[in-house]
Amino acid sequence: MVADEAIFDFIVSGAGSAGCAVAARLSESGRHSVLLLEAGPPDDSPWIHIPLGFTKLFTDGRVNWKFESEPVASLDNRVLYQPRGKVLGGSSSINGTIYMRGAPADYDGWRQRGLEGWDWDSVLPFFKKAEDNERGGDELHGQGGPLRVSDVPKQWDLPRAMIAAAEESGIPANPDFNGPEQEGTGFYQFTASKHRRWSAAKAYLEPARKRKNLTIETSAQARRILIEQGRAVGVEYQSPGGIRSARARREVVVCGGTFGSPQLLQLSGIGPGDLLRGMNIEVQRDLPGVGAHLRDHFNTYLSFRCAEPVTMNELASSLPRQLLAGAQYALFRTGPLTSTAITAGAFIRSDPLLERPDIQINMFSWSAMERTSEEVIPHPFPAFTMSPVHLRPDCDGSVRIKSPDPLAPPA
Repeated sequence: MVADEAIFDFIVSGAGSAGCAVAARLSESGRHSVLLLEAGPPDDSPWIHIPLGFTKLFTDGRVNWKFESEPVASLDNRVLYQPRGKVLGGSSSINGTIYMRGAPADYDGWRQRGLEGWDWDSVLPFFKKAEDNERGGDELHGQGGPLRVSDVPKQWDLPRAMIAAAEESGIPANPDFNGPEQEGTGFYQFTASKHRRWSAAKAYLEPARKRKNLTIETSAQARRILIEQGRAVGVEYQSPGGIRSARARREVVVCGGTFGSPQLLQLSGIGPGDLLRGMNIEVQRDLPGVGAHLRDHFNTYLSFRCAEPVTMNELASSLPRQLLAGAQYALFRTGPLTSTAITAGAFIRSDPLLERPDIQINMFSWSAMERTSEEVIPHPFPAFTMSPVHLRPDCDGSVRIKSPDPLAPPA
């Protein structure tokens, strides 16, 4: 445990996909001391490292923040579940491991809106530097980087049938969704190696753990950034032993994710002034944009019953099948546990006049009659799910603290 008021060169708040990479890179030279704070536990649950284990993590509050939206008026006031990683590696430790960089045109669109340095030609070298693709390196892919990327371990019959049906309907085959064009149908690639998840913690923290200048503190939830004379000088955080603080000689790096970063900034007095004053939080900087313009990909689930038992539903409903699958994975690294059950999909245009796809369709080799923050109940019969995703929504939302309590979830 870090001593109270300990001093480091850099403090990184949040050990998710960004925080793991930032902490590893900052500590790489050995010249700087780095403290990495993570609210969740170490990534030692076996379900984290088994590809199909993400189905167990979907509702596990030990490693998942289990956020929920406010009631959405346009969706009959429904509350939408928003799972997010609360563990070393963040959401990269609990997601479906699909490796999807996004279409080049998406990044060029950011540049056209004034965001210099984030166009496709600027970000591609960093994608390649991070990547260790089992297909090898080329003009679009990297080899030798920290993040392992692999193909589907086995091309199961059900997703193969889906791809064949998509091609018959006129959707072109696409062997690489991270290639020059994203449109088409095919199998995904995954952040995995030898049938085990390759999270940001695995890619960046594991090689860095032995560095004497890197300190990793888990079960340490940031409460607020310490600000003196307009400068961030440290972080106050909640540890099992109580409230503690650490000081930064140089910088505090906020890596709390889409929800956690604006929440921490607002708790620290950086954000919409009226909101902060209403919470009796001293306003350090009135910035209305903190937490504004939240956008997410809206998706829905369409389930279809199968005539043959070729889905993951049979595994969920059969203890003998589960025992067999566990033995196959433990002994030979084979069987259904090597797959996330979301292995194929398609990118299509809802209107042929569009310049690029605006819909992604994910195919799940399972289905559920109930999917909430508390439980996922599979259908008691063979079925699969097609999940269309709206890639570029026009509407936006926000992230706002609901109270000055740092342990309360944001709205």
